[in-house]
Amino acid sequence: MKILFGILIGLAAVVVLFLAVVLIRTLRFKPRQQIEPLKEAETVDRERLVSALQTLIKFKTVSYMDSSLEDDGEFEGLVESLSGLYPYVTESCKLTRFEGRGLLYHWKGNGNGSPLVLMAHYDVVPVNAGGWSRPAFEGIVEDGVIWGRGTLDTKVTFSSIFYAADKLISEGFIPENDIYLAFSGSEEIAGVGASRIVDYFESQGIVPSMVLDEGGAVVENVFPGVSAPCGLVGIAEKGSANVKYTARSTGGHASAPKPHTPVGVLAQACVNIENKPFPFHISDPARKMFDTLGRHSSFAYRMIFANLWCFSPILDIMCKKSGGEFNALMRTTVAFTKMSGSTAENVIPPEATMVSNIRLNPYDTVETAVRRLKKAISNEAVEVSVINGMDPSRISVTDIPEWDKLSLAIRSTWDGAIVSPYLMVQCSDSRNYGRISDRVYRFSAMDLTAEERATIHGHDERLRVDVLCRAAEFFVRLIKMF
Repeated sequence: MKILFGILIGLAAVVVLFLAVVLIRTLRFKPRQQIEPLKEAETVDRERLVSALQTLIKFKTVSYMDSSLEDDGEFEGLVESLSGLYPYVTESCKLTRFEGRGLLYHWKGNGNGSPLVLMAHYDVVPVNAGGWSRPAFEGIVEDGVIWGRGTLDTKVTFSSIFYAADKLISEGFIPENDIYLAFSGSEEIAGVGASRIVDYFESQGIVPSMVLDEGGAVVENVFPGVSAPCGLVGIAEKGSANVKYTARSTGGHASAPKPHTPVGVLAQACVNIENKPFPFHISDPARKMFDTLGRHSSFAYRMIFANLWCFSPILDIMCKKSGGEFNALMRTTVAFTKMSGSTAENVIPPEATMVSNIRLNPYDTVETAVRRLKKAISNEAVEVSVINGMDPSRISVTDIPEWDKLSLAIRSTWDGAIVSPYLMVQCSDSRNYGRISDRVYRFSAMDLTAEERATIHGHDERLRVDVLCRAAEFFVRLIKMF
């Protein structure tokens, strides 16, 4: 009896100690001091910003995997229009053109330090005109909103970068070091525009002090327990792969099927993979986000994020149940997107295929992911092959002055925003810069609602004029810091 009592006392002591550690860590998990915003206001020309973006939207710079569908005249027309829209940039900055519709403007600075690179792309995805309530390529402005394909992705940053540079050059501003404005007209099809520019930098021994491309934005209600706006800056990108699964048979009439047809075999493979999600991993970008935003969360969530050493299983369950972007931050995801079989209802197909899109956590590669898929399927009758793929990007650092400058520009434009690193689940041209820099950041200079974000690559893509003005203000501030 005394032994049992001693064991219970010991267990109680362990529980009390555990709770004390959890509580103390939670109470100490307080928000860090944010960079104080600049007080100086930046004035931008609202009418000029709107007019320029309207002009850019009207060029149907749609990129296709099948280049025969592209209209080169629309792309060239946009490039030719830049001299009228941004005369100081086009007159003062040397332009070098690259394969993949790459444009590189060199703005010479006073010093010889490492340059700043500001990126965007001016190609857009195709449009299903029937799903739009306004024409997609007219740049209509109604009630303070600009409608059109590319407003968000990414003619807003393309035009805002140009505007900021043009404004500052016209005022006689000379940056401390060189600045490169790097644009691609083939990003939407993973073209070579950006990679050719990086090839050039590499050949010239140019190592940027910072690279900024599209990515996160200023958003609300995206992190558990945090109501304040969050300025999310991607410091890495997940990898991506399209994988094809094939099952074959001798075919035949559907009236006398064997126990499993190729379609059935693939259906089972699909179920097996979906029932065995990739393991939960907290990558460095996600960990930094938890350590930043988790401190601003409600008490219950702060307890989890302050004690991931013991509450990771709970976070894993939360992610699995919620799905979506939060789950995508934590693991490699598999989304089945296509399936095909027989061309007739009563014929067993001699071959059936399906395709999945894989988004790779930094812990995985295309090779390791395929091995896991084959293990989950556990059927040699299913052939697994990679259509195309790329491994996760390099992870950028945040403990440098350039990160602080970026944070300051965000905080000064969106007062009250909590600036945080995060893992970007989409892919962008900026991944190419990992070859030459670990200071590559992904931030689309916009404050967007969930509804607005949903129009990217969708119907009725649109942008509030106020957001356009803030984007221009942000780039003016950022350029001044370099």
